[in-house]
Amino acid sequence: MNRFSRAFLSAVLTIGAGSAAQASLLDYVGQCVPFARAASGIEIYGDAWTWWRQADGRYERTHRPKTGSVIVFAKTARLPMGHVAVISRVVEKRVVMLTHANWSRQNGERGHAEQDVTLFDVSPANDWSRVKVWYKDVDGLGGGIYPVYGFIHGDARPAAELTSRNPDYVGALIDAYVPGS
Repeated sequence: MNRFSRAFLSAVLTIGAGSAAQASLLDYVGQCVPFARAASGIEIYGDAWTWWRQADGRYERTHRPKTGSVIVFAKTARLPMGHVAVISRVVEKRVVMLTHANWSRQNGERGHAEQDVTLFDVSPANDWSRVKVWYKDVDGLGGGIYPVYGFIHGDARPAAELTSRNPDYVGALIDAYVPGS
C-alpha cells in the first residue's frame, strides 16, 4: 500500500472512530481501487479489471447504473489495470456522473479524486458496454471509448461526498450530447 493510500485509510478510520479530525474523500490522491472501495463500501481488492469477476456471487452485477454502484472498466492497452469509479448521480438513460480517482491530471499529476464527472454511454445497444469519460485535460469528454463490464451494486451506504450539493446536470448533458462542446 503506498503512502497516500495509508494516509487516506488512516484518515477514514480516524473519522469513523468519532475523532474531531476532518478528512475529505475528495482530498484523496492515489489509485482508483482504494478510492472506489472507500467511496462505495464494496469490499473487493486487486486490479480494477478483476472486480467484475470477483463480484460474481458476492454483489449484484447489472448493466444499469445507480447511485453508489461501481462501474468496472475492462483491461485495455490504455487501461492495463482497468479502472473503477463510483456513480454519484444518474442524470438520464445514457448520462451519469461519477466520482473517481486517478483519471485526469490535476496540477500536472495523476491520482487526484474528481467529483461529478460526466460519463456517457456510447454503446450501440444502449447497454453501458462502451463509454466516454469527461477528461479535465481537454475540459470535456475525452476522445477515447472504453469497454465496460458493468455495474456492481453494494450493500453498504456510499460515501456522502460522492456528489456535490448542486451537481451540474445541464453541463453533463451538454458534454454528452453537444458535439465539440
